Amino acid sequence: MPLNEELISKVKNVIEQIRPYLQADGGDVEFINLTEDNIVNVRLLGMCGNCPYSQMTLKNGIEAAVIKAIPEIKGVESALAE
Repeated sequence: MPLNEELISKVKNVIEQIRPYLQADGGDVEFINLTEDNIVNVRLLGMCGNCPYSQMTLKNGIEAAVIKAIPEIKGVESALAE
């Protein structure tokens, strides 16, 4: 499964590039997993976790950046808090 590991590494790299913008607003994002159908699950943390705009941040910010950088990714979804 080296291809999957490579894809995960790329996703984590993009998330690291986005993270400072979220942290500037008191939030953060955590990579959870990559599904077999190339959906990335993340958890929004801090202020992003309970912000009313978190879905917009997720779709327009994180998802857009990940898909732009890695076209194989089909989407980014929020994993439910444990």
